[in-house]
Amino acid sequence: MEFIGEDLFHFQASLEQSGFTLEDFIRENYVNKWINEELFAAMTIRTTMVTAIHNYLVNEGLLNLERVQMSPLTDPLAHDVEHVPTIHYKGMPYVATHSMIYSKFLSCFNSRLKGIFVDSPNIRLEIESPQRKQRGKYLIDFSQIDVELRRNKGIDFEEYKSKPEKVKKILKEDLERAIDFFERMIIAGVTAIVEKNQDELKALGVALEVPVQPFPRLKHDEIVKKYGKINTDAKAGEDVSSQFFWIIGLMRENYDLIYPYILPDGTKIPISSFTSDMIYNYDICAKSIIRETGKFTPALEILSGAIREWLYEPIIERLIDNKVIPERPKFENGQLTNIEILDGYGPFLTAVHMKDAKGKPYFPETFGAGIGVERSLYAMLKGPKIEKIDDLTCFGKNPDSYPIFLF
Repeated sequence: MEFIGEDLFHFQASLEQSGFTLEDFIRENYVNKWINEELFAAMTIRTTMVTAIHNYLVNEGLLNLERVQMSPLTDPLAHDVEHVPTIHYKGMPYVATHSMIYSKFLSCFNSRLKGIFVDSPNIRLEIESPQRKQRGKYLIDFSQIDVELRRNKGIDFEEYKSKPEKVKKILKEDLERAIDFFERMIIAGVTAIVEKNQDELKALGVALEVPVQPFPRLKHDEIVKKYGKINTDAKAGEDVSSQFFWIIGLMRENYDLIYPYILPDGTKIPISSFTSDMIYNYDICAKSIIRETGKFTPALEILSGAIREWLYEPIIERLIDNKVIPERPKFENGQLTNIEILDGYGPFLTAVHMKDAKGKPYFPETFGAGIGVERSLYAMLKGPKIEKIDDLTCFGKNPDSYPIFLF
C-alpha cells in the first residue's frame, strides 16, 4: 500500500503544479459523471440489455458458469498488450484473465451440456494510443458475456484429413447455426431496450432499431481488398444500411478454426494461403443512429467468436504456429515429460490429450463468442451525449483517458 500512497502523492503534487487540487480532479472526472443523467440513462439501458441476454441464454438451455479471474494460463490474444498481470499465491504464479476461453472449453466436457455462459472478467492492459488519441473503445478492465455451445458432430482426426467435403459441409451447417444463435441473442437484447428504454434513448439523443434476420455479411478478404487494413469495420459499415452486420473469416486467435489446415499427408497449409472461406470465425459490428439526423456513427465490433479447433493435433500445431508454446507436448504413462517448457499450458494440454475408456477424446467440439458489454453499449449509444466509452461507465479505465486511475 505504501507504493500506492507514494504514487498518489506524486500525482496530487503534479495537479497542484498545474493549478488544480485532487478534489478538482475527482469532481471533474468522476463525481460529475456519477451524478449526471447521461450515465443514469446508460446504466438503465445496460441493465435491460444484460438481463435480456441472460434470459435468452437461459431459455436456450445454457448453464451459468462461475467466473475464473486467475489461472496458470489465459488467452494469449492476437494483439499486443502492455503485460499480463501476475498474482503469486501459495508459491504459484497465476495470471489475470484476458478472457475465459480455455475455461469455457474445459467446462463443456460433459456431453449433457448444450452450452454455458458467464459474465467473464477481462483484464487487458491495452497499450496507450501512440498518437495520444482518444480511441474511445478500449477499457483495460471490462465485462464480457462469454458463450460456448457444444457441436457434437463426432468428427475424428482421420475423417478431418480424409473427408474434407464432408467436414466442410458440417462446418458450414454449424456456422449457420452459430450465426443464427447470436443474431437472435442480439435481437433479444435490442428488443428489450426498444420496448423499455425509449426515454433513456431520447435523453442520449440516439435511436435503436430492432434488426431483422439475416444480418448483412461481409467477407474479411473482400473488405480489406476494398477498404484497406486500417479502420476496416468503420469503412465497411458506411456501405451497410443495417445497424448491425457481420464480418466473416478474419485471421485472429489460435483457437479459431481454420479448415483445411492439416492435410492428409500431415503437412500444413501455409498461413499465406489462408482465405476467409477457410477461417470459421465471425464478428458482429454495430452502429448508433443519431436521433436528430438519422445518420449512423462509425461501426464498431461488439461480438467476436468462432467455431473452435477441436482436435488435439490441429490445436497443438496452431499453438506452435502462433508461438504460444515452443514445442509439442510429450506424454509417457500419463506424465507430461516436458511440462516445464510449456509453462501454464501443461495442465490444459494434458486435458486436451486425455481420452475416455473407449478411446474417445474428452475435449469437446464447440462454437462460441464473447460480447463486450461496455463495447456494445458504446457502439449503440455514442452520439451527442456519449462521446467516449468512459461516459457510460462508473469506473471505466480507458488507457487513453487518465495518467492514473483513482477508483
